[in-house]
Amino acid sequence: MSDKQRITVIFGDCRDMHELPDNSIQLVVTSPPYFNAPFDYPDLFRTYDDFLELLAEVSKEVYRVVATGRVACFVTDDMLVRGEKYPVVADVTKLMQQAGFRYRDKIVWVKPKGYTRISHRSGVLLQHPYPMYFYPDNIQESILIFQKGRFDYDFQKKIPVKREASRIDVGQFNREEWNLSVWRITNVLPKPGRIEEGIAAFPEELPNRIIRLFSFRGETVLDPFVGSGTTLKVSNGLGRYSIGYEIDRELRPIIVSKLNGRKRRGDINFFERKDARNLRGVLKNRVKKQRTVTRTGSG
Repeated sequence: MSDKQRITVIFGDCRDMHELPDNSIQLVVTSPPYFNAPFDYPDLFRTYDDFLELLAEVSKEVYRVVATGRVACFVTDDMLVRGEKYPVVADVTKLMQQAGFRYRDKIVWVKPKGYTRISHRSGVLLQHPYPMYFYPDNIQESILIFQKGRFDYDFQKKIPVKREASRIDVGQFNREEWNLSVWRITNVLPKPGRIEEGIAAFPEELPNRIIRLFSFRGETVLDPFVGSGTTLKVSNGLGRYSIGYEIDRELRPIIVSKLNGRKRRGDINFFERKDARNLRGVLKNRVKKQRTVTRTGSG
């Protein structure tokens, strides 16, 4: 495997990411499977405890591979399954803290007001206009941001990367209100024929903002739950390396399709776990090269 290959997908369980060296990842952007979501993952997990057990193991691996001072972002939200609400946001936050991360921030992703995918819960009150019949329609998800190490990590001295090439457009930052804890972004609509049909994919604008705000060009972004490959696509377009794990091999053609059908050797590589032995060495060399780039000569 050449270091020119910017996109890597490993078909394997992300609870074990032994291919990745410690502290080799600069940013994690992912959306774990939504607990038994009726439209996307019905009955995927036998119990809610099984779901939490998966995330607990993944959290520990993510903490191991993320570099000190860097960030992991989870896009998720509480789930309503068969009338019962599960506190996913609170539990994911607790698990990430137990793994060693600091809870840095939460951004609320708000979808268009007319979008209610599963049910119009507020309609209950229209039928029974009395107290105790109120159930709000959910048009939000949470972007949970966790950081490994101290919040006051000195990036100017310790991040040897292309700073000027990674400069954020302050005009766009203000104009599109990235500065707020609420981001209004249209979701990927669940219409027939879309590439991600049957997959709870997030819109490209979400990883676009996160990657630009929390990583530099030439760094490596990890998605432990690749799905249709949105994070990989956006990372590549922004000049980052990307690595992802996926257990569903049937998603391969969808990932290729989302990545504009690019199959050239330098664009994307798929590995079965048994064939990814050399990846660890490639990543070690990549991290070593990143550390040799001086801040003054990186523009």
